[in-house]
Amino acid sequence: MGNIWIIAIGLFLIILFFYWRISKNYFKNEVFSKGTWKTGVTQLSYWQGAILVSSVVTTLILFILKWTNILTF
Repeated sequence: MGNIWIIAIGLFLIILFFYWRISKNYFKNEVFSKGTWKTGVTQLSYWQGAILVSSVVTTLILFILKWTNILTF
């Protein structure tokens, strides 16, 4: 049971890193203006969304791995 937490946290961090690398410039330049991006509220909402997306994708991947009997928990 302990290995599932290591896999889940590692998978979460990897997905969060890739989401950050892909979407940060888009949100910084296209969605928010440059002056708005520097406020703490805008960056906080960006990171809240990034954590939400990463947790949903991690949960889906873990359940797919469980469904295919690759991972048991």
